[in-house]
Amino acid sequence: MRSPKLAALELRRFGRGKLPRAALVAILLLPLLYGALYLWSFWDPYGRLDRIPVALVNDDRGATVDGKKVNAGDDITEGLRESAVFDWHEVSDAEAREGVEDGTYYLSLTMPADFSARISSSSGDSPETGALEVRTNDANNYIVGQISRSVFSEVRTAASTKSSRSFLDKIFISFSDIHDATEKAAKGANDLKDGVGKAKKGSDDLVDGVGKTKNGSSGLATGLKKIDSGASELVTGTREIAKGTQQLADRVNGAAAQARPYLRDNGKKIGDTARLVSDTSKAAQHNLDRIVERGPAARTAAHVSADRLTAAHTKYCEKGEGLVDPTPEVCEGLKDAKVAAADVAVIADDLAEIAEDSGGDLKKLDAQLKDLQKKADDLAKRAPHLTSDVDYAVSKINELNTGAQKVATGMSELHKGITKSKNGAVSLDSALGRIKKGATDLSGGLYQLKGGSKELASGLDKGVEQIPDYGKEDRERRTEVMADPVKLASQSLHKAANYGTGFAPYFIPLSLWVGAMVAYMLIQPMNRRALAAGASAWRIAFAGWLPVAAIGLLQVAALMSVLHWGLGLEMARASGTVAFLALVTGCFAAIIQWLNARFGAAGRILVLAVLMLQLTSAGGTYPVQTSPGFFNAIHPYLPMTYVVEALRRLITGGGTGPVWQACAVLAAFTVGALALTALSARRKQVWTFDRLHPELSL
Repeated sequence: MRSPKLAALELRRFGRGKLPRAALVAILLLPLLYGALYLWSFWDPYGRLDRIPVALVNDDRGATVDGKKVNAGDDITEGLRESAVFDWHEVSDAEAREGVEDGTYYLSLTMPADFSARISSSSGDSPETGALEVRTNDANNYIVGQISRSVFSEVRTAASTKSSRSFLDKIFISFSDIHDATEKAAKGANDLKDGVGKAKKGSDDLVDGVGKTKNGSSGLATGLKKIDSGASELVTGTREIAKGTQQLADRVNGAAAQARPYLRDNGKKIGDTARLVSDTSKAAQHNLDRIVERGPAARTAAHVSADRLTAAHTKYCEKGEGLVDPTPEVCEGLKDAKVAAADVAVIADDLAEIAEDSGGDLKKLDAQLKDLQKKADDLAKRAPHLTSDVDYAVSKINELNTGAQKVATGMSELHKGITKSKNGAVSLDSALGRIKKGATDLSGGLYQLKGGSKELASGLDKGVEQIPDYGKEDRERRTEVMADPVKLASQSLHKAANYGTGFAPYFIPLSLWVGAMVAYMLIQPMNRRALAAGASAWRIAFAGWLPVAAIGLLQVAALMSVLHWGLGLEMARASGTVAFLALVTGCFAAIIQWLNARFGAAGRILVLAVLMLQLTSAGGTYPVQTSPGFFNAIHPYLPMTYVVEALRRLITGGGTGPVWQACAVLAAFTVGALALTALSARRKQVWTFDRLHPELSL
C-alpha cells in the first residue's frame, strides 16, 4: 500500500467519534492558541503602563528665588498626573517604601524637601543639581525596573531646563569673552591714555620746536633783509665804479693820442682822478667784505632752519611719532615751510659760494678792487711823472675798466639771488607762524583727549570688575547644573544582578511543569493493576503521584545545580528556594496527574493549554497589569502566579509574605488535585465499553 493511502487511513481514524474529532481540532488550533495567547498577552505592554500602581511622594517644600515662589515638586506632580504614565498614588515616604517592599507598588518616585531649592540654585554662587529619587524592587518585577529607567528619564527631561548644554556653555564663555574683551579695552584705554600723554608731550615739544624754528626763520629773514640791503648798495657802488672806470677808459683812450703832449700840463688832474678811483675801490671792497663775512652765517642759519623743518615734518607727519591724528593743515604748513626753507638754503649756498668764490669770480673781483686801488694809488703817486708812463697807464685803465664791468655784472646777479632768498625767508617765517598756531591748538586738543581717555580707562576698569569671569572648572560646573538641573537618584531595594537572575522565577517553574508533563508521558497517572484490584482511590492517586514527585525532586536538584554552579545564579535564600521548588514540583505533578487521569489522551493537550495560560498570565515578564483583562482575570487562579512571586522573593530578596502565601496556595492545589485524581480513580474502577475501546489513544 502506498504512503498516501496509509496517511489517509490514519487521518480517517480521527473521523470516528466526537473525541477524535475534538482532538483533531485541538491539534489544528494548538499552534494558533500558543502563538495567539502569547502575542495577545504581550501585544502592547507599554500602552498599559497606566495600570501599574506606582507611589508618588512629594516632600518638596518649595523655594523663593528673587521674590518669586518656586514649587517644582507640585508642578511635576501635576504634570505626572496629567500624563498618566503610571497609576500614580500620592502617599508618604514611609508608605511608599513599605508598599514597594511588599509589592503594593512596583516602584516609587520621591521629590525631596529641598528639590525646588536645588534646581533654583543654578543662578547662585553654589549651583546644585536637584535629584528625583526612584525606588524599585526587582523582587516585584525585573522588567518594571527597566521600564522605569526609560520613563523616568523622560520625567527628568521634562523637569530639567529646556536650554541645551552647548547654549549655556556659550553663555558662560561669552561672559568670559566679554570680560576678557573689556579687560583688553581697559588696557587699550590705558595705553591710549599713555599714548595721548606722550602725544601731548610730543605736541608740546613740537610747539617749542616750531617756536624756535620760527625765531630762527625770523632771524634769517631779518639777516637776509640786511644782506639784501647791503647787496643793493654794493650793486650801486659797483655800477658807479664801472661807470667811473668806463668814463676813465673813454677819456684815457680818447685823449691817449693827445695825452702825451699834455701830460705834463694835466698831471695834477690825473692824480686827483686816480685818488678818486682808489677811494671808490676801497668802499666797494668794504661792501664786498661784508658780503663775504655774512654769507656763511646766513647759509648756516638757512640750513639749520631747513633741517629743523624737514625733521619736524618727517617726525610728526610722515612717521606719526608723538602726534595722534595730526591735522592736515599743520602737515601742509610744515611741508610748505620745509620747501621754502630748502629754497632759502639753496640761495644761501649760492650766496656763500659766491662769497667764498670757489669759482674765483668774487676773489678775482676783490683782487681786482685791491689791484685797482693799488694802481690808482700808484697812478696818483706817478701822476706827476705820467709822461713817460702814458702808454702803461692807458693799458692799466682799460684793464681796470674791464674788471669793474665784471664786478658790476656779478653783483647784479648776486643781488637777485639774495632778494629771492629774502622773499623765501619771509614766506618761511609766515608759514612757521601758522604752524605754531596749529601746534598750539593741537596741544590744547590733546590735553582734552588725555582727560577723556583717563575717564574712559577708569570706567572700563570698573566695568571689568563688575563683569563675572568664570574659570573653566566653574563654567563647566555651572553648565552641568543649568543644562541638567534634575538628576535621577535610583535606589533598588532588592536588585537583580542581571537579566538571568531577573527572569529565573519565570523560567524555573516553566521547566518543572514541562518536566512533570514529560514524566507522565512515560508513567501512568493511575496504576492499572491497582485499579483492577480495586485498591483504595487515595492509594491509587498517591501511587501515580509519588514516582513523578520523586523524579521532580531530582529534576530540581539537577536544574538548580546547573543554574547556580554553571550559570552563576545567586539566591538570597538558597535553601528556602530548593525547599519551595520541592513543593512546586509536587503541586505541578498532582495537577498534571489529574488532567491525564481525568481526560486521558486529551488531558495531555489540556496540560499544554494550562501551561500556556499560566505563562501568559503569571506576570513573569511584564506586570500582569499591562496585559489584557482576560489575563488579569485568570491571574489569581493559576498556581504559577504564586510560584513566580515567591521565587522572586527567595532569589532576589524581600519579604517572605508572598512565599508563605504561595506555599498555602500550592498545598491547596496539591491536595485538591490529588483528591480529584482519587475521584477519577474511583470512576475508573467501573469498566465501560469506552474504556475497553477508547475513541482516542496516545
